[in-house]
Amino acid sequence: MMDFYELTMANGYFEDHDKDVQVAFDVFYRQNPDEGGFAIFAGLEQVIEYVENMTFTDEDVEYFRQQHMFSEKFLAYLKDFRFKGDIYALPEGTVMYPNEPILTVVAPLIDAQLVETAILAQINHQSLIATKARRICKAAGRAVSDFGARRAHNMDAATYGARAAYIGGVVGTATCSAGKMFGIPISGTMAHSWVMFYGDEYEAFKKYAVTYPDATILLVDTYDVIHSGIPNAIRIAHEVLEPMGKRLMGIRIDSGDLAYLSKRVRKMLDEAGLPDCKIVVSNSLDEFTVSSLLTQQGACIDAFGIGERLITAKSEPVFGAVYKLAAVGENDHFAPRIKVSENVEKITNPGLKDLYRVYDENGHAVADLIAKCGEQIDGTQPLRYIDPQKPWKNRSFEHCTFKNLRKCYVRQGKRTEELPKLDAIRDYVKNQLDHEIWEEEQRFENPHRHYLDMTPDYYELKMDLLTKTRRAHG
Repeated sequence: MMDFYELTMANGYFEDHDKDVQVAFDVFYRQNPDEGGFAIFAGLEQVIEYVENMTFTDEDVEYFRQQHMFSEKFLAYLKDFRFKGDIYALPEGTVMYPNEPILTVVAPLIDAQLVETAILAQINHQSLIATKARRICKAAGRAVSDFGARRAHNMDAATYGARAAYIGGVVGTATCSAGKMFGIPISGTMAHSWVMFYGDEYEAFKKYAVTYPDATILLVDTYDVIHSGIPNAIRIAHEVLEPMGKRLMGIRIDSGDLAYLSKRVRKMLDEAGLPDCKIVVSNSLDEFTVSSLLTQQGACIDAFGIGERLITAKSEPVFGAVYKLAAVGENDHFAPRIKVSENVEKITNPGLKDLYRVYDENGHAVADLIAKCGEQIDGTQPLRYIDPQKPWKNRSFEHCTFKNLRKCYVRQGKRTEELPKLDAIRDYVKNQLDHEIWEEEQRFENPHRHYLDMTPDYYELKMDLLTKTRRAHG
């Protein structure tokens, strides 16, 4: 799983005897999806699994040989290849912001180059879906389930998208493979085909209720919600389930005017003595339609099933994380490297670095801070910092605490940390957003910008390297 140019560069490094030079590559992104205030880091577990198990089979090597571009010595090298580098990253589920190093690979040059595509594919996809799911769950304020498999871009996207959506806050998925692989609760009832097959709606409902008396949720919009679906559901509740000592758990509406129908349905169910029967809705929903239904239209909805607009992040389906060289080993140190561009936002942050989150006395995150690797930051004294977007402002952190956000998860190709369970990652996301991240950063429109600042020493390093690079390259 790599772009072909990873191989052409790797072969070139091999032929030039540079394959063992130590380098550092940073993963970062430039813009939050949907113009939001933050994103959620996801996909780390799959990155670690990939680098631990990365090999080239005989069939892989033969395929590359057929391209007539690589030396036999290089192909022999690939047959014995194992990733030998280190990976530093945010804990999975961390709330993150543009332009900060969310993952860094420190490795021999070929190793670092060959893993680029796979790392970006995992982080871009899962971070995008986790972030979208969080937005939808916030808008809903109640249970949201992932119904997206059939609209996903392929089977892997459905499975790993369900994983990411669970990290973002959904309560479960309809995708069985995700339930099996990751322990996500799975759920599902019936499709319209069930009702259509039996012809008579009441008989279809009855057969389902008899088969699943403890989990009866009926799809009521195959024909007519108000005049057929709900009356038949009420009959099932009274004539089939109640004699068994069971209750009708819920009904689902998958089409039509969801606000209007949900209000009519709620009234009908309550009048029939079924106030505990839940109303579940689905049908091309996202955070904006969900918010409109609940806050503007007064819909009576207890839970949502979200499909295509979650699993594809339809409103902004590209995350955009990149993988850029930050430093090259020279003798006994790492020399910083910087990419220069006429677009200021594409100028990279050079060198090995640490990333801190800054908390005020109430435990709220007020900024993130890039520091030189190993720079001492203890918070005992007021700390001056520089906003790279407004460097003329001289401000300081006082009465704050500082947390180094990143850990070493892989050293010399082997994991160093036991990875948390998926439920723990999901809880970690919720705890940050409930207790650390300002509500103003979580709003959908014009969210407050979270500051990414630099220590004076790091800012000086960057400006000095930028000046030297511009002089050297015109």
